[in-house]
Amino acid sequence: MLIASLIAKPGALDPALVETLRNAFGGGTVTWLSPDEAAEFPLETRPSQFDDVRATLADQADLNLLPAEGRRKSMLLADMDSTMIEQECIDELAEEAGVGAHVKDITARAMNGELDFDGALRERVALLRGLPEEVIDRVVETRITLMPGGPALLATMKANGAHCALVSGGFTAFTARVAAKLGFDENQANTLLIKDGQLTGEVGMPILGRAAKVDALDSISQRLGITANDVLAVGDGANDLGMLGRAGMGVALHAKPSVQAECDLRVNHGDLSALLYLQGYGQADFVR
Repeated sequence: MLIASLIAKPGALDPALVETLRNAFGGGTVTWLSPDEAAEFPLETRPSQFDDVRATLADQADLNLLPAEGRRKSMLLADMDSTMIEQECIDELAEEAGVGAHVKDITARAMNGELDFDGALRERVALLRGLPEEVIDRVVETRITLMPGGPALLATMKANGAHCALVSGGFTAFTARVAAKLGFDENQANTLLIKDGQLTGEVGMPILGRAAKVDALDSISQRLGITANDVLAVGDGANDLGMLGRAGMGVALHAKPSVQAECDLRVNHGDLSALLYLQGYGQADFVR
């Protein structure tokens, strides 16, 4: 049994569209998880026209297909930059250092898989050399905002027994703060090296990139006594593809085009609360 999930911006999901789609796919009874925002219905098999319909609806709603069994996951493994927060931390530091435009270009290319992640990270960090350490606190306080839906996602999954881990190709100076604010059980990231109160322009080794995120998924799930199928992973960049492909539910959230092309589950219209809808939680189940 499969579940067809439809998610749009609040108030933008037309009930008539949902009924038309259910009829076209030969689906079962529609369940509304959030009025005019998220709906789903069961299917016996994958419709032959699914990909074409999904592409047609791309500007209106996110259409996803997932197994009906085992939808509620017992572990959340999340990327941080442009996933749990709305910014890329290194880009915000670069703005403070006066090299914002150059670093943003490198970041965009790296996240789209056009550049080697490790090399691109070292190149960008080198441009931050000499930046005062206290700039990190200023960036956190004035430039970093949480992605909408994040608090409800963490609170709801944790209330239902899930373990939540934040794994980032960014920096511990940021993940520690974001993890504490949202309630993550643990966090992993790279280390910005600091000497005499200034950034040295170097990153601690080894660099946490694509392979390290997969290793984190495997090691944490093994420690918890669960399998990769019990994990919900979410990210937006090319360095997230390994963990997204390995997790039982890997979601590309507002992801780069090259990332979406390799992921079955995509969210472009909803915020992080869409990850609850994909697991079958309704608005009434949300913990806030």
